[in-house]
Amino acid sequence: MLGKSKVNLVIDGIMFLCVMAIVGIGLLIKFILLPGRETTAAYGRKVDLFFLGMDRHVWGTIHLIVACVFLGLLTMHIVLHWKMIFVLYQCLIKSKVIRSVIIVVVIIIGVSFVVFPLFVKPEIRESGRKGWQHHKGIMNNQNDYKDR
Repeated sequence: MLGKSKVNLVIDGIMFLCVMAIVGIGLLIKFILLPGRETTAAYGRKVDLFFLGMDRHVWGTIHLIVACVFLGLLTMHIVLHWKMIFVLYQCLIKSKVIRSVIIVVVIIIGVSFVVFPLFVKPEIRESGRKGWQHHKGIMNNQNDYKDR
């Protein structure tokens, strides 16, 4: 059976690989698998770009999955180090009230970062001959856009 130190080492190693994959895939999506307008500028025509048979959208999904795995591993890492974190936190911030406020604020901000995108309504823009044209106002429903 693996001891706590060995489990921690394995988790830390996988976390390192996850962060490297997140950065690498982000760079791949940003600079290699360009979006439509940038492919036209780079290649003189509209082309679809793939790496290992996958386009930028599939790589974006992989990017999200690896980030979720990293978040799970980070949570396990914190659980494994909870006693040390708690003691250091108490030494760093003496006031119990201030510690509690900081914890609540950090949790609220962290949860907001994850949940916020689920409630965002996209801005709808109509594709025109001169590139993307900003549509007057934001539609409340994509079905409203079909009538135009």
